[in-house]
Amino acid sequence: MTKMFAASAMALIASLSAAQAKTDIQWWHAMGGELGAKLEEIATNFNESQDEYNIVPSYKGNYVETMTAAIAAFRAKQQPAIVQVFEVGTGTMIAAEGAIYPVYQLMADNEEPFDPAAYLPAVAGYYTDTSGNMLSMPFNSSTPIMYYNKTAFEKAGLDPESPPKTWAEMEEASRKIVESGAASCGFTTGWVSWIQTENFSAWHNQPIGTLENGFGGLDARLTVNGPVQVKHWENMKKWADEGLYKYAGPLGGDNAPPMFYGQECAMMMNTSGSRASVVENSKDFDLGFAMLPYYDDVEGAPQNSIIGGATLWVLQGRANEEYQGVAKFFTYLSSPEVQADWHQFSGYLPITTAAYELSQEQGYYEANPGADTAIKQITLNEPTANSKGLRFGNYVQVRTIIDEEFEALLGGSKDAQGALDAVVSRGNALIEEFQAQNQ
Repeated sequence: MTKMFAASAMALIASLSAAQAKTDIQWWHAMGGELGAKLEEIATNFNESQDEYNIVPSYKGNYVETMTAAIAAFRAKQQPAIVQVFEVGTGTMIAAEGAIYPVYQLMADNEEPFDPAAYLPAVAGYYTDTSGNMLSMPFNSSTPIMYYNKTAFEKAGLDPESPPKTWAEMEEASRKIVESGAASCGFTTGWVSWIQTENFSAWHNQPIGTLENGFGGLDARLTVNGPVQVKHWENMKKWADEGLYKYAGPLGGDNAPPMFYGQECAMMMNTSGSRASVVENSKDFDLGFAMLPYYDDVEGAPQNSIIGGATLWVLQGRANEEYQGVAKFFTYLSSPEVQADWHQFSGYLPITTAAYELSQEQGYYEANPGADTAIKQITLNEPTANSKGLRFGNYVQVRTIIDEEFEALLGGSKDAQGALDAVVSRGNALIEEFQAQNQ
């Protein structure tokens, strides 16, 4: 009995020592609620899958707050090994020479398998340098899609299985919905900057800026005031005045989901990453999913949409053993099983082709019609220089300018051309300031 007790005690001490010997790796992120809980689950599962490393997730607020906290921590030499940064922070991260450990280099240095070709082209392309090297690890990538209320379509005499494909059809359907009383507005949208300006431009194969939308270097400047973008902003103003479209607010447009859930608006354009939430909050009506509308008189449309969401950046200044653990965690994170589970739970894109194919094999899309809408849309065509994404410094602030000028348009103090000209001039001033600070 004494020997058995001693053996058990020794085993317990050994297990505790092993646990204590694990190398902690700090991961700062911006995901709260159910997504944050799922993120914690992923970290826990990795920690339990091996006995060398311990991923420690820490929620630091929204995307802007998390990025700001990481920059401040780096300056104080208290940075985490991993930080989640949203897509428009990419230019700022790349310019922070000496602060980042490029993912392609991290994986090579630690002899972990890593093939950029395994990732969806529209995802990988956003986070590569001009030589095709991936700089950060894709994690929660999304793209905007359209959600619509099939029940309201039926009430308005519209075919619930045929959502609008073009903006002309959007206008017609919205008018029928409002006039029939099926809803008080036809459509709303989150993120006027991301969806109705940046993605709109890519979807119509129109440039957002020079030098391949900023991918070509710091000399790039905004050119988002072209005739196609001006036409669309003019129409958005017209539709708002007619009550066919309802503005949901700046940046994310926080009022868009409630207006859609409450059946005030019959259609909503928003991130595919909100799919789980939309499904949960739309149980009072039949829900449909569709690609973004396009102008059929614009050559090259529809092209492909671009991503939002965030990637994981590795920061310099940590111990080598931490980087070994980060590389192993990234290999785990990119596995088809983990990615398919994350994609199916959240609505974010499966970042690898293998995860998409696994979801198909598991019957996920057959059981959840419309769940592959975002994937079909973002892979509709091979990305062009206009539809690969964008990369400008200070772009977080540029998005605020886009919202301000759009509100000036809706308020009648500027026309569409004047508002977008102001976006370009004010935005370029910020980009020039960033360039001056990082040359």
